Amino acid sequence: MKSRQRGLSLIGTIFMALLLAGALLVGFRMIGPYKEYFALQRIIGLVADEGNNGASDSEMRQSYDRRAIIDSIEEIKGRDLVISKENGQVVVEIEYERKAPLFGNVSLSFDFTVSSKKNRK
Repeated sequence: MKSRQRGLSLIGTIFMALLLAGALLVGFRMIGPYKEYFALQRIIGLVADEGNNGASDSEMRQSYDRRAIIDSIEEIKGRDLVISKENGQVVVEIEYERKAPLFGNVSLSFDFTVSSKKNRK
């Protein structure tokens, strides 16, 4: 009776390790842009609530700038916010793009849209 060995060969193990390393690299590079996105979502919701409580556009932009400094958001400024009113509610929106370098000249590109009307129920 012949016994047949089962399992991964050395080449199979190396291939699986490379796939896992690539997936981990992409996953770790995605953390920064998504962390910034969720911080912006929270900040924009708070700024819109201030607008609903009577704050002017310039006060909302200044409030955003102060909150962005705390969360280390450097590239998106208060002047980039689009502030409007819909159905008597202040809506604050921003669209932006982030690139996360992987290796060499290969990067991940993220297009985000953050709006305060998505946060409301």
